[in-house]
Amino acid sequence: MPVDPRVLLEQVDFGPDGLAPCVVQDARTGEVLTLAYANREALAKTLASGETWLWSRSRGELWHKGETSGNLQRVVALRLDCDHDALLVQVDPTGPACHTGAVSCFRDEASGVASWSAREGRAPAFLVPVQLAEVIARRAAERPEGSYTVALLADRDRALKKIGEEATEVVIAAKGDDRGQLVYEAADLLYHLLVVLRSAGVELDEVWAELASRRRP
Repeated sequence: MPVDPRVLLEQVDFGPDGLAPCVVQDARTGEVLTLAYANREALAKTLASGETWLWSRSRGELWHKGETSGNLQRVVALRLDCDHDALLVQVDPTGPACHTGAVSCFRDEASGVASWSAREGRAPAFLVPVQLAEVIARRAAERPEGSYTVALLADRDRALKKIGEEATEVVIAAKGDDRGQLVYEAADLLYHLLVVLRSAGVELDEVWAELASRRRP
């Protein structure tokens, strides 16, 4: 259960240096944006303003995230860990979190350093629809020549027809107990659905919110 913000400040066990580590996470996608630190004053400012305030260890001063870059972070939730000495800061970012311009400080393109993954080349499953929606949005904005996505965005009837076709293929695969084909067709259906949502100006967040509203305790 989220900690009541009125008492959270008193519950944090700041370390000997007066700091508590803060894992900053995109509340929409779940992606970890950065690991930073906050002292008591920074946390108090975060609670009062609803925006991320941190402590810069390199500069030795308070840091209002986005004050210079414009990439502010609206705080959606603050949670303490079980030992009360670390914070999860869930935010709605208005731009990249990393000073390199990358969305997250933990993306390989942000740092240029080596990384290792047991699932090399694969994004966390929960991020895939969000990342696909972002790619489709870029296609809609940039309109690269020869893009299948752009062709669908320009002809909604064609995209709607594809949804019907792919839905039928999903049904056929499911009826035939063809697991591999079902996965393949379901991916096609999801892609075409995201294209239609973009064409209609509907954000994926709106769909997530509708699903969340249907959830029962």
